[in-house]
Amino acid sequence: MVKTLAKSIREYKKDSILTPILVSLEVIMEVLIPLMMAKLIDYGIDKGDMGHIWKVGIALLIAAFLSLFFGAAAGKTAAYASAGLAKNLRRDMYYNVQNFAFSNIDKFSTSSLVTRMTTDVTNVQNAYQMIIRTAMRSPLMLVFSLVCAFRVNARLSMIFLICVPVLGIGLWLIMSKVHPIFRRVFKTYDKLNNVVQENVRGIRVVKSFVREDYERQKFQNISQMIYKDFSKAEKTLAFNMPLMQFCMYACMLFFSWFGARAIVLSGGSPGSGFTTGELMSLITYVMQVLMSLMMLSMVFVMITMSKASVERIYEVLTEESNLRDGENPVMEVPDGSIQFEDVSFSYSNKAHKKCLDHVNLDIKSGETIGIIGGTGSSKSTLVQLIPRLYDVTEGSLKVGGIDVRNYDIEALRNQVAMVLQKNELFSGTIKENLRWGNEQATDEELIHACELAQADDFVKRFPKGYDTYIEQGGSNVSGGQKQRLCIARALLKNPKILILDDSTSAVDTRTDAMIRKAFREEIPNTTKIIIAQRISSVEDADQIIVLDDGQINGIGTHEELLETNAIYREVHESQKKGGSEDE
Repeated sequence: MVKTLAKSIREYKKDSILTPILVSLEVIMEVLIPLMMAKLIDYGIDKGDMGHIWKVGIALLIAAFLSLFFGAAAGKTAAYASAGLAKNLRRDMYYNVQNFAFSNIDKFSTSSLVTRMTTDVTNVQNAYQMIIRTAMRSPLMLVFSLVCAFRVNARLSMIFLICVPVLGIGLWLIMSKVHPIFRRVFKTYDKLNNVVQENVRGIRVVKSFVREDYERQKFQNISQMIYKDFSKAEKTLAFNMPLMQFCMYACMLFFSWFGARAIVLSGGSPGSGFTTGELMSLITYVMQVLMSLMMLSMVFVMITMSKASVERIYEVLTEESNLRDGENPVMEVPDGSIQFEDVSFSYSNKAHKKCLDHVNLDIKSGETIGIIGGTGSSKSTLVQLIPRLYDVTEGSLKVGGIDVRNYDIEALRNQVAMVLQKNELFSGTIKENLRWGNEQATDEELIHACELAQADDFVKRFPKGYDTYIEQGGSNVSGGQKQRLCIARALLKNPKILILDDSTSAVDTRTDAMIRKAFREEIPNTTKIIIAQRISSVEDADQIIVLDDGQINGIGTHEELLETNAIYREVHESQKKGGSEDE
């Protein structure tokens, strides 16, 4: 797990290595200062030797300056290294998500992925900075201070052997209690992000149904859960400080008591036993040792918090797409013909019922195919198998006479344009959105695609025309306008197969007919698959497929199905009756 995350350090290795070196030099300077102070007191101040005072005083200033310099430099390199790691982690996670199949994306919720790329990465960034700086500084300071303390007076320094284990065991008990709480908190964060995301995206629905109070309460409940968990964790961590203070003051008390007695008994002069300067240096080392342990406890807290985050980031980084190219993938799609050969599909291996059950279809290149069926009949699932957004569970699906699993995925998807049921426009101008279909498209090609999709008229009515800015999700255009822009974007790919998944549901029947007429006249060689709820949208198709509960209930032309298929006839009659009543 650590190895996987360490790969994201990359160009920041130099800063990551330099930080511990600078920290080590800082610690050496800090440990030397108490020894110099002892010399200053014992051989300078007590004896009134001004020459010695000046000499040691200058050395102290140099040591203090070097300690400050090394500390500041270590802080700078640690900041670069940790921020760089966070940047690369976000990049690596984001890039890996781009390779996910739909089944992989289904495994992680959107809110969870957002939390992992923000909160979790920030936790790891803070932990990494503490590891390469504080986690290096504390053990070094602890060891060096103990060594120096034992050199000054080994008998008195035995006090450390009592206090250090007490503090260490106490910190370990605190950490073991806190870790499970932080694991739970980050899962709750996912829920919080999901609530916020749903509320912001569906704010119009919330307001139209006057559900603001319900949404506030839902947010309050999850926020309260996070508050309770964090409060519980913080209450446990609060024992850090009393435990630290107890050990610190106990050590200072023992050192002061036994040290003062030793000074009195020895007379306090240099060379006679124990001196005032040595006592002062020991008290300083007490502070350094115990502060080192305190800093280590902070590192443990940060590592405990980040451990859950590391595990969540690791899951995303190591998740592999369920869809992979073969050894020698086919790079070109010959034509738009499609064959479903005994195809079955389910979203989960554990599912008891298949979404598609033994489907057989033969679609010739250039044909227009209509698909009709009730809600949950797996219409969208059927067409999502064609560009290999999912792989078939059983059977074989061929495009251009070649099994889709033998194609290079990018080459296949470049020749299959899909306008999904819930398609997205992105923040940017209309031109920028359209060029998702073809980055090199000229303005004339953009306009022509919009004319085919019946979008050119309303685009030109905007004050800025094709330079009109589209808000995130296309919130500043109507549903019908959004659908037509998405169709135009798909047409710019110049695909061999065009799939419209209920993509004209928000446009009127006249506009729908004009779009289909443009398809017949302008892209006759492109295979067109139209999923629709309205019979009028597919009645002029070469073949109409009736799906029912994941199985093909009927195939034929409009006239043939009216005679032979009960489901199709029932839908046609209900829509015809509804249309006449409206009229």
